[in-house]
Amino acid sequence: MRGKYWLIASIIAVAILLGAAYGIYLQFYGNAVGERREVYVSTRTDYAGLLDSLRPHVAHRWAFDRYAERIDLPDFYKPGHYVLEPGMSVIQVVRMLKLGLQTPVRLTLGTARTRAYLSAKLARQLDADSASFMRALTDPALARKVGTDSLQLFSIFIPNTYEVYWTVSPEELVRRMRCEYDRFWTAERDAARARSGLSRDQVMTLASIVCEETAKADEMPRVAGVYINRLRKGMLLQADPTVKYALQDFGLRRILHKHLKTQSPYNTYINKGLPPSPIAMPSVAAIDGVLGFEEHDYLFFCARPTFDGYHNFAATYREHQANARAYVAELNRRKIK
Repeated sequence: MRGKYWLIASIIAVAILLGAAYGIYLQFYGNAVGERREVYVSTRTDYAGLLDSLRPHVAHRWAFDRYAERIDLPDFYKPGHYVLEPGMSVIQVVRMLKLGLQTPVRLTLGTARTRAYLSAKLARQLDADSASFMRALTDPALARKVGTDSLQLFSIFIPNTYEVYWTVSPEELVRRMRCEYDRFWTAERDAARARSGLSRDQVMTLASIVCEETAKADEMPRVAGVYINRLRKGMLLQADPTVKYALQDFGLRRILHKHLKTQSPYNTYINKGLPPSPIAMPSVAAIDGVLGFEEHDYLFFCARPTFDGYHNFAATYREHQANARAYVAELNRRKIK
C-alpha cells in the first residue's frame, strides 16, 4: 500500500511540476497581446517610460521582465513605432523592441507657406521636434549634399504621402525627399518644362505663386500662362502673394499701395523676374499647372467680385482696370479692409 501511495504522490508531483512548467512556458510563449495596438517609443523615452506605454497592452509582466533582463533590453531597446499584433508572445514583443523591428508610418505632406510651418507639421507626425527640422531645412551644408542650396531646399518637398520610419532623422528625411523629388521629375515632366524655358527651380517658384493665387486646379494653367507671358515680355510679375510673403503677413486680405513698396527681393512689384526661391511649398496641381500652362494673350487677372475663387482675365490694362474696379467696389461693399 505504501508503494501505491508513493506512486500516486509521485504522479501528482510530476503533474504539478508539468503544470507549472507549462504555465511558465505560456508566460513566455503564449498569447500576451489581446488587441492590435500601436506604441511609440521616442528617442527621448527612458526604459521606465517604455514600460509604462507597454504594460496596458502586454500581459505576463513577470515573464516580460525576466526575458527583457536576460537579453539586456533596458540598455539596448530601440526607439520607434511598433505595432503589437493579437497573439504575439512576450518573446516576440521583447525581441521586436531589442532589434528595432518598427513599422513605418504614413507621412502626409500638404502645401506649406514657410519652413517653420513645414517643420511644425513634420514634428506632429514624426519623432524629431520642430527645431530639429527647422535646422535641417535651413542648413547650407545639408543643402549642398543633396545638390541644392538652402534657399531652394524647401522646394524639394513634394506634397504627397510617404512611408517613413517614425524615428527618421531630419537629415535622413531631407535626403529621402531629394530622392522623391528626382522621381517626381519624370521624362514627361521635364519635356513639358522645356516648353516654358524654365529650370526646375523656377518651375517650383512659379508654381508656389500660382498655388497662392488660386485654389482652383482647373484655373492654374491659365494663371501660369499669364505669368509666363509677363516673364517673356520682361514685365514685372506684380504677384500679390509675393507681397504677403515679403511682409510675412499671410492673413492680409487687401493689398494696398503702401504694401507694394515693401523692400524685399521677394516683392515682384519692384523686382523683375521670379523671386529668389518659392514663397510656399506648391501643390502637385500647381506644378503641373505651370508645366501645362495655357497659351493665350492674357497679361492680367483679378479676383471675381462674386468671390467664387475664380478670376477675370484681361489682355489689356484697360480691361484689367475695369475688372479691378468691380472687385474693389465689392470689397468696399463688404467692408473688407
